[in-house]
Amino acid sequence: MRIMARNDFAGLDTVSLPCMLTRKPGSSSIPDPDQRQIGNTSAHGDIVLETLRSVWGYDSFRPLQEDIVRTILDGHDAFVLLPTGGGKSLCYQLPALLLEGLTVVISPLIALMKDQVDALTELDVPATFINSSLDSREIHDRLAAISRGEIKLLYVAPERFATAGFIQRLQARGVSLVAIDEAHCVSEWGHDFRPEYRDLLRLRDAFPNAVFAAFTATATSHVQSDIRQQLGLAGAQQFQGSFNRPNLFYDVRPKRDAYHQIASYIRSHPGKSGIIYCLSRAGTESTSERLRRDGFSALAYHGGMDSHARHRAQEAFVRDDIQVVVATIAFGMGIDKPDVRFVIHQDLPRNLESYYQESGRAGRDGEPADCILFYSYGDVVRQTVFVDDKPTPHLREIAQTQLKQMAAWAEGSRCRREALLSYFDEPFAGQPPPCCDICGDPPEMIDMTIAAQMLMSCVKRTGERFGLAYVIDVLRGSKDQRIVRAGHDKLSTWGIGKDRPKAEWQHLGRALIRDGYLHQDTTNFNILSVTQAGGDVLFREKRVSFAKLPAVAKADSQDQAGEAYPELFERLRRLRKQIADTRGVPPYVVFPDSTLRQIATQLPSTPQALLQVIGVGARKAEAYGAEFLAEVDMFIRDTGATPKSLPTRDAAPLRRQTMSKTARESLAIFNQGQSVEDVAHQRGLAATTIEAHLVEAIESGAEVDVRHMLTDQMIHDVTKVIARTGDDLLRPIMDELGEDADYTWGELRLIRAILRQQRTKMPPG
Repeated sequence: MRIMARNDFAGLDTVSLPCMLTRKPGSSSIPDPDQRQIGNTSAHGDIVLETLRSVWGYDSFRPLQEDIVRTILDGHDAFVLLPTGGGKSLCYQLPALLLEGLTVVISPLIALMKDQVDALTELDVPATFINSSLDSREIHDRLAAISRGEIKLLYVAPERFATAGFIQRLQARGVSLVAIDEAHCVSEWGHDFRPEYRDLLRLRDAFPNAVFAAFTATATSHVQSDIRQQLGLAGAQQFQGSFNRPNLFYDVRPKRDAYHQIASYIRSHPGKSGIIYCLSRAGTESTSERLRRDGFSALAYHGGMDSHARHRAQEAFVRDDIQVVVATIAFGMGIDKPDVRFVIHQDLPRNLESYYQESGRAGRDGEPADCILFYSYGDVVRQTVFVDDKPTPHLREIAQTQLKQMAAWAEGSRCRREALLSYFDEPFAGQPPPCCDICGDPPEMIDMTIAAQMLMSCVKRTGERFGLAYVIDVLRGSKDQRIVRAGHDKLSTWGIGKDRPKAEWQHLGRALIRDGYLHQDTTNFNILSVTQAGGDVLFREKRVSFAKLPAVAKADSQDQAGEAYPELFERLRRLRKQIADTRGVPPYVVFPDSTLRQIATQLPSTPQALLQVIGVGARKAEAYGAEFLAEVDMFIRDTGATPKSLPTRDAAPLRRQTMSKTARESLAIFNQGQSVEDVAHQRGLAATTIEAHLVEAIESGAEVDVRHMLTDQMIHDVTKVIARTGDDLLRPIMDELGEDADYTWGELRLIRAILRQQRTKMPPG
């Protein structure tokens, strides 16, 4: 295994592309012992960490990521189970840069393909996707780029491999890694089974020298076993992270007047992005329309919309043009947006795996987020329609079991997180609050023996021939014609429960069913009968206690405390939105909120200081770092703020082989003798942005004609002051120059850049 130099890749834009590790042509997917030893050397490790740092801007991996990356680089197959937000994509994206040949990423989520390719393109990583959203000409052009060796990562849907000649085109290019995302789709026991995934096993014969890696965020032990068998991964190394998402707060609320609860919640979280899931397409349309009428920015997203409308809704959401998207439960959005602060299920999901994945779209950036589910047993009844639609008894049995598990989770009084992790066979030892609505506000347990005896006695006296709703109507003294015709208004149990609200009887009835005191025949109109355990309560003085019916209102979990400098954080968010719109990418692709928050805390004033911020790599610092530094400088000027103390890291060298395209355009106009204001007017940008472009140009070593803006005397005076104050912050320089000096902040930034560039050209010693 040799290390290739950058000039080995003629035709590739390799400004930020790291070195690549290659496998000998025709070698096995499992390297020989000597090759495996090379994979464990410090040189290998340096390449891996250097790539992580220079391309993604991170100093260290998340749990398991490094082991997975090294396993793939060493030529071993991998089966990876990491929770949403655990960093699965990096586990195949980073090896793709270090392996010769093409990495093929198989995903069923078209929207997610585009998001990931956009993010990789911003990092100067040559990636593309091929799916049904493209016309034939676009597909032809992308295949041609793959054949020329210009692409390192290709995202495709599994159906694409049925297209004539597609596999042969990839074979001609040479495939080093096949990454199968959303691998649970291969299993009938998975929550999103897709038959086309069953055909992926044949790719092992098509690409015999490639490493195969399967990735999923949701899989029970049964599904895991099925995945390994269906994809030929019996010998793969397995990596399983914790399913626990400690930053998510789980909250189940009674489904009473759900819309007003939702509107109130959104109103109390202004500017926070969120997803609302509904059972039906009509539900998404009506809810989103109602939200818009009430002044919220919201759009619907479901499978019945045309592709253009879905694309418009997706783009508006990921680019922060709208606050809320309302989507169907059955239609996966596949949006890789890390700063979703809340996910609300207005209707019940069909199983716990779906709920885990859908709620897991919240808080992928690791910051606090709320997962709220509105529950009523009526939703369980409505879901049985979908269970009955399954084509085989086997699939109906699976769906029925999964629906019961989902309902039991929503109705239970056990810690939500503990119960959810238990479903995935993971123990939970607890965590500091906030955790869930149960742990945050433990339910009050009350003796319900008398009420339980009333309800079960009514079940008995009506002949164990009716469902819960009918029994409750008898208890509450209803004069419904069915009750009168049956003579049940003459029973001793008729009307004995009229002092309790209907919701309380429903809550008790569901608890008695859940805990085995009543049996509900779901195959026969949900008829109730009293079990042996129920008989012990009814006839043998056994006492029962249940959680008190929860109130409608719940305290929201998210910490409302602001950032170190919240005003600057908001200014940085606005700047990020402007840059993202100009570049045609979602804001989080520029920088995530966590990076902006650190900038708003540390107040970096130099490119090297900016590179110490987690999430800032060389490529992004080159592309738009100067604009963020200018915003920080203006904030310091306006407020006199000082940096907060945060741990720093060794800064990677800032590469200035090239400046960004937008800076080059500003420089070309400025060097014609135009003023900063003139350039800003011509380009439709702010003057401070043009100043940032000029600073970027100076630091890149370009010739910048500042003679019509700065005099030698100005540079001389500032040089003397910097000798005394240093140049980390502009405020001390401005104060030292005095009020009569009449310098602008932009002029100071340019002079500082000139002096720094001169120092880099001075000989050592």
